[in-house]
Amino acid sequence: MNLRRIAMALIGAALLFWGHWQFGWAGVAAVGGGLVLWLLLHFTRLMAVMRRAAQRPIGHVDSAVMLNSRLHAGMPLIGVIGLARALGELASPEGEQPEVYRWTDPGGASVQARFAHGKLQDWGLKRPEADAPAGPAPQAAP
Repeated sequence: MNLRRIAMALIGAALLFWGHWQFGWAGVAAVGGGLVLWLLLHFTRLMAVMRRAAQRPIGHVDSAVMLNSRLHAGMPLIGVIGLARALGELASPEGEQPEVYRWTDPGGASVQARFAHGKLQDWGLKRPEADAPAGPAPQAAP
């Protein structure tokens, strides 16, 4: 368990204690109701993201370039899933840290992201190789 989760639990307990100290059991009920509301808001957001992601194929995204431009280090995995609107294709062995996920668009471009303990560490955009040279063909000199 990381330090942030422990700190959140301690803050919740301190708020409950403060509510009881100031207002008795009515304060505990009010603070407890606020904490439950906060938890339900986070749960609802998580379920909305997962519902949208469940309607799309795993590892597909509309535009890999747009996804790449909106990523930043430290972003949680659920935030990246929300941006991609799809679950990523697992590209690393299951259960191994760091986890590597890939999202590919219809044009063949892909974003590969590495997550350590649910936080985005780094990512990269890979574009497909062009079969034909770009631009006009070179002319032979007379």
